[in-house]
Amino acid sequence: MRFDHSITVQAPAERVWAVFSDVAKWPEWTPTVDQVERLDEGPIHLGARTRIRQPKLPVAVWEVTELQEGEYFEWVSRAPGIKTTGGHRVVSTPEGAVATATIIQEGPLGWLFGRLYANLTKRYLALETESLKKVSEQA
Repeated sequence: MRFDHSITVQAPAERVWAVFSDVAKWPEWTPTVDQVERLDEGPIHLGARTRIRQPKLPVAVWEVTELQEGEYFEWVSRAPGIKTTGGHRVVSTPEGAVATATIIQEGPLGWLFGRLYANLTKRYLALETESLKKVSEQA
């Protein structure tokens, strides 16, 4: 199961990336994240681990598996029977930037979790990107 949501942001891509990649501050600007606990120090990097509590979802630990500084990071959370990958992309445009959030659910239970939580996942991705737009344009 794959879910994506993109939004055009009227702000420099560098600013959008700075907000999107500072995961410790997500609870300050998106209602879809209640609590973030970084499990290591410094800016996001390959292997960085973060524990996230979201409304209506189990607490998950995410590990960064791919990073293109200033453009993209991907992290993975695993639970029995399911692997969830979250992608966070910022692309520079003449108007500012396009930000895209992606969730991919795989594994024996991935399709079931994806179907059961499809509406919530779509709503959260839309809320996250809309909130990212708002805070990036205000900065």
